[in-house]
Order: sequence, then structure tokens, then C-alpha cells
Amino acid sequence: MRPQLVIVGAGPRGTGVLERLAANAPELYPGTGLDIHLVDPHPPGGGRIWREEQSPLLWMNSHAEDVTMFTDETVVMDGPVREGPTLHEWAALDGRTFADRQLQGRYLRWVYERARAELPPGVTVRHHPRRALRISGSREGRQQVWLEGRPRPLLADLVILALGHLDAEPDDTQAELAAYARAHDLVHLPPDFTADSDLSSLRAGEPVLVRGFGLAFVDLMVLLTEGRGGRHEGDTYLPSGREPVLYVGSRRGVPYHSKIGYDWTGGRPPLPRFLGPAEVEELLARPEGFDFRRDVWPLVEKELGFAHYHRLFTAHPERTGMAWTDFEEKYAATAGPAEARALIAAAVPDPADRLDLAALDHPLHAVRYASHEAFQEGLRDYIEGDLSRRHDPSHSADLGVFLGLLSVYGQLVRLGNVGPWWHGFFSYLASGPPGPRLRQMLALSRAGLLRFVGADMAVTAEDGVFRATSPTVPGFAVEARALVEARLPEPTVGRARDSLLRELQGDGAAETPEGLLRVDPGDGRILDGAGRPHPRRFALGPYTDARTPGAFTRPRTGGAAFRQNDATARAVLAFLRDLAGRAAA
Repeated sequence: MRPQLVIVGAGPRGTGVLERLAANAPELYPGTGLDIHLVDPHPPGGGRIWREEQSPLLWMNSHAEDVTMFTDETVVMDGPVREGPTLHEWAALDGRTFADRQLQGRYLRWVYERARAELPPGVTVRHHPRRALRISGSREGRQQVWLEGRPRPLLADLVILALGHLDAEPDDTQAELAAYARAHDLVHLPPDFTADSDLSSLRAGEPVLVRGFGLAFVDLMVLLTEGRGGRHEGDTYLPSGREPVLYVGSRRGVPYHSKIGYDWTGGRPPLPRFLGPAEVEELLARPEGFDFRRDVWPLVEKELGFAHYHRLFTAHPERTGMAWTDFEEKYAATAGPAEARALIAAAVPDPADRLDLAALDHPLHAVRYASHEAFQEGLRDYIEGDLSRRHDPSHSADLGVFLGLLSVYGQLVRLGNVGPWWHGFFSYLASGPPGPRLRQMLALSRAGLLRFVGADMAVTAEDGVFRATSPTVPGFAVEARALVEARLPEPTVGRARDSLLRELQGDGAAETPEGLLRVDPGDGRILDGAGRPHPRRFALGPYTDARTPGAFTRPRTGGAAFRQNDATARAVLAFLRDLAGRAAA
């Protein structure tokens, strides 16, 4: 029989794997044929999250010139580079445009069709628009992939799980809130992909508590304002009268930082510098393992500081007190954070030019406002300041930190499980909304339709309502009959509504303490409890402990997902080549 490969998930990750299969097949797979089965209820290319059939009001959070599905010379991989157009080149857009997601869906569909066309003769691709329910089969033999509504399974020599963001069963806290809402005729919307949420129960003029201030909140804000007929004219919002009043808070109490609105000029920081392959190998070789905060975070902090100060000293030397070469030598020799802070204080006169990661992560720590209205003004000033800074090239050290974050993420992927905090910190600093969305946020705040609650927002369910408080404004509380959890579901295997992942768990696949699927960071093979890689099952995506910032990325930034896709594709092709050779013999 011809070799059979099943890829579950035909969104950008599955499409990226297909592109790498096509790129590597001429070298690694001289076989006479191969059948590739793509399993996804949504169209190939965009998949669920990036499907073309969603509101045109929803944007990408990256400039069109910063979105690519193609490798370049910066991707460290064994396979060949196959360059291709960025989104803005493909769509003939201004590179600074924030394209809508419908357009990104069309781009991804084109990438899928191109990858399919570049596969060698004799390799077929078939899309099965169904859900995969479970995988069975021994480690040594063919796998059976069972599909919804199909009585017989797909037979597979290898299976790649390229699942994206998945629905999850509520945790205990969410379940209690949902039960309270049902008992008291309230509205509780759990974590979800906002474009799929039914928002019709959120009524005009009524207060709605929103927990979460990231990108899911931005989508919610848009759908409940412009999506209900309001419109923005300059810095003013003209309501339709159908909008609810949103009371938003989160752990930090502030929105994600705006996307940077200027281009890089001059030389880039030579990264990695303090957290590279050698440091990763040393951490992985420790018999006792490593602790993220104790062993990894100091390297991350030093790497991000290096990226920041390299840019400050080389692009804005008038704001420094010594030559870069002297600073770099002394910075490299510092033995810990205290020494580094002393050096920086001596070399960088203005505290505003110094990188303070703790302050960035907790901007409202110990900040208190006397009244709710005073906090509204204070947070509007904070957002205005963030917008100003992120669009001012005199603060281009921020862009150096952004490049440092990308470099660090590419290295941390190799470590596997580093805990959930890092991904949120990265997203907050490096993957925030477009500047225009923050300006819309300000307009809605001035119009009284968006109210800020504060940091460490606490929600209780009592007296027949939901109540929100925050230490940012002592004594203030807001009550509402509706609560929205504005974030994606946690990518945990045990609580996934997708039966495929739960069946894997029951079949012995290992999890991290946070519930992520453990995989070999080298090629993505699924690990069991003893750390053994499954010879025929691979997994890539946000539910694994080798998660990356995204399935596509900014050009010439190393593309951690691209490197993973290439390693998995090469391992798959080599396995199938050897299998076909044994069958022929």
C-alpha cells in the first residue's frame, strides 16, 4: 500500500507543515507515491481562527508587511529556504496596513494551494471536512484516525496533530460562575474565540463586566460597538444606542502595549548573546532539571537588557554616559541583577531610558486612585503615553527589546516546558493591538461606554449579581448581570472539549503540570510518561510544551514555528522513505 500521512488541523500550522513537506521532499522522499490526508472541519489554509467567513471589522494585530508564511535565511533549519511574498506583497497593500482577518484567510488559502502545487508528482492531498475523534493503534504499527460521521478510520503510517486554539471545559471557578448565572438568570460567557461567541445576550445600555484586557477584549469591544452600528469619526465615537457599557479589568489592569509604529533603521543587536543554543544545551543537560525563575529568567533578563542597551547606545548615544564597547564589556561581566543595575545607573543618566521589566509587567503595582473617575483619567493618560512612546523612534530601544523577545522565544521553545507565565508576558509586550485600536479605546472611554476597573480585578457572585472590585480604586465596586471572560480557553489537554486530545491523555501521552502535551522539542514527537517519543505521532501548536508565538511570523526574525515545521517534516519524510524502502525490499 502507498504510505499514508494524516495531518489533523489544516489551519496555518498544518499549512506550514505542508509547505515544508513540499520543500524537503525532493531531497528526502524519492518514493513513488504518498497520500496526505488533511482533517479539519474548516477550509484549508485559514482553518477556524483565520477563516474567511468572519466579521470584516476584525483586524490582524500586525502590519501586513510583518506577516509571512515563508522561510528566509534567518530560519535555522536543515531544510531548504523557499521564499515567498509577505501578506502586503501578495495583496499589493501598503505595508503599514492592519489587514482584516478575511484577507489573511485568503492569503493563507493561497499559501496552502501553492504548497500543494509544489508537492512532487505522485503525492496527493485530500481534505476531509470532519473532526478527528481519536487515534488508535500500536506504537509499532499503522495508526487509525477515527473521524466524526465516518464508520471506518483513516489508516496512517504517521499522524501529525497541527491543532490550533481549541475549546475547553470550564475549570472549577468558571463552572461555579456558570452555575450561579444559570441559577440567577445572569449571563456568563466563558473563555472563547470572540468571533464565535454569541453576544446577543449583552443588552444595550446595561453594564457588562469583562475580565481580560488583551486581544480577545479588543475583538469584543469592536463587535459590541462598531458591530452594533456605532462609528468612529476621528477621536470621537458616535454611538448607535445599542451598545452595552463595558467595565474591563485584568491582572495588570491595563491593555497590552501598542504595536510599534515605526521602522527599524541601522544595525540590529547581535542576538542571541546571553541566551543562545549553548546556554539552552547546558540547561537541558542538568540532571536535576531547571527552574524557570531561578535558572532561565536571569538569562532572559540579561538578553533583553542587552537588546535594549545595544539600541540605546548605538542609535541614541547622546543619552548615554560611556562608549558602547566599554558598556558591553562591563555588562557581560556583571554577575547578577544588582551589579547590572549599578552599571546601568552609572551609564544611563535618565531613568526613563533604563529597562525595568518588573515595572513593565506590573504598571499599576501599589498605585491607588481616590475615585473611579480619577482612575479613568489616569488610565487614559497611561494609554496616551504608551501610544506616543510606541510611535516615537526616539524610543527605538523598545524595538530592540521586541527583537530580543523574538530571539528569546525561539530559544525557550527548545527548552520545552517553561510554565505559562512567559507566554502571557511575551504577548503583553510584543503582541499587542494596533495603535488605532487603542485610540478607539480612548474614544469609547470618553463616550462613557468603556470603563476601567483596575489591576488584580476580583469578581464575586453574590446577592444575585456579579460584582467587580480592584485595589487600584479602594472602595469602588460595580455590579452587573453579565460577565464576559475575554480570553482564549487555556490550552490544557485534560479539559479540552476535543475528544482527540483527551483520548491521547488516556492512551498514555504525558502532560506538563500546567496540562500541556509534552513533545520532543527536536521534532515534535509526542512523549509518554517515561519520556519516550512515540514513533508515529507528532504534535505542534499552542497545546504543546513547545508552543511558539504563532504559526506565522515577521520576516527575517528566525521563525521558531518555521523551524519546528521543518524539523517535523524532515522526520516524517525520512520515516516514510525508510518505510517504503523496507516494503520494497
